Amino acid sequence: MAHSDPTRRRQIASLAANTSWARTPVRAERIAPANRARERRWEEKADPDGVMSSADRAKAAESLRRAHYQRISRLGVEARRRKKAA
Repeated sequence: MAHSDPTRRRQIASLAANTSWARTPVRAERIAPANRARERRWEEKADPDGVMSSADRAKAAESLRRAHYQRISRLGVEARRRKKAA
């Protein structure tokens, strides 16, 4: 049964997660399904109709991913600049 105190519940969950990761011999294998799903998501955004070759789709997905993270970075810089000015 879950603990009623949110702080205690977080501590228990953190302990369980760290124990689980400590028992994982090959971390890359454990996260491989998530990595594949993330890559598929970017490829589907780059080529929703599936008309590109796989090489072109991969390049387009990489460009979309880079643009996304550049956009996030720029927004963070602007937010810090506004916070500093305030």
